[in-house]
Amino acid sequence: MIRLTIDNKRVTAKRGETVLELALRKGIYIPTLCYHKDLTTYGGCRLCIVEVKGWPNPVTACTLPVKDGMVIKTDTPRLKKLRTFSLQLILSEHPHACLICDREEECAQYQECIQKSSITFGCKFCSSNGDCELQDLIDRLGIKEIPYAFSYRQLDVEKSDPFFERDYNLCILCGRCVRACQERRDAHILDFIHRGPQTLVGTAFGLSHLEVGCQFCGACVDVCPTGALRERYSMWAGLPERSVRSTCGLCSIGCSLKINVGKKGIINSVPDRDELCVRGRFGIAPIVHHPKRITTPLLRKGKRVVQVGWQEALEYACAQLNEHRGKTGIMFSPQ
Repeated sequence: MIRLTIDNKRVTAKRGETVLELALRKGIYIPTLCYHKDLTTYGGCRLCIVEVKGWPNPVTACTLPVKDGMVIKTDTPRLKKLRTFSLQLILSEHPHACLICDREEECAQYQECIQKSSITFGCKFCSSNGDCELQDLIDRLGIKEIPYAFSYRQLDVEKSDPFFERDYNLCILCGRCVRACQERRDAHILDFIHRGPQTLVGTAFGLSHLEVGCQFCGACVDVCPTGALRERYSMWAGLPERSVRSTCGLCSIGCSLKINVGKKGIINSVPDRDELCVRGRFGIAPIVHHPKRITTPLLRKGKRVVQVGWQEALEYACAQLNEHRGKTGIMFSPQ
């Protein structure tokens, strides 16, 4: 067992664990943006930096393996200054007017009608408002101003492909979507393209996702910390009030999933343990809410098909099955 000190607390760590993983397990807050528990560590956002006694410079906690006897500080004036600097640079290329506005709560009460604007240049225009890791992080770090000139990328929102849209004007280059596509699906559809200030996330040769063979599994959407990748069907459905664990019934595999439910019904379905296919990830909510979906039992009476109650439908089904008792029969089910 490895023993070390974090913020004047003696803790024990597991061999092979990183400082960030240890901190998360012990309930010690370290800010992150590019880190995701299901992806390889990247160290790109530089927000999880910590100080190690005897080391001259701060290092990223997500890439730092624990060692016996380490003395680590996660919250010092120097770290706060460096984290603020890094986040301010990130925000200089991300619409941030709403993020640092001191009238945020007042605005939220009176300007909901602006959400469906075609250009997202503030939180109230973004479908991820209220479910954005940038918002949480800025509140945590207490950032009130961005001293650097704002540079808007002026990219068109990519809407040509099905199921989800991509607004790379909101992208913070955390690399989560790239790693999710490569590591969780082995699809390698996304990668960083260009260099320096022109760096973006995209596909080879600028082709559409359909042309490069995207599986549309939604893994990239699930890990995006901002509104850069957004599911088209549930984009303006609001935040879920609760999540319900269920089993996908669209094929015989029966994948485990979570159903996010809002005031008006199902918002979307997301993976529970394993990744979902395109039908399980993006197909359930549209099927459930489809205007032509049959929601009551139908029974043929003469030449007509009429609506009946559940009790009558079940009694009819039982009677039909009893007629074939003792005979060979086959029943099919998606499960």
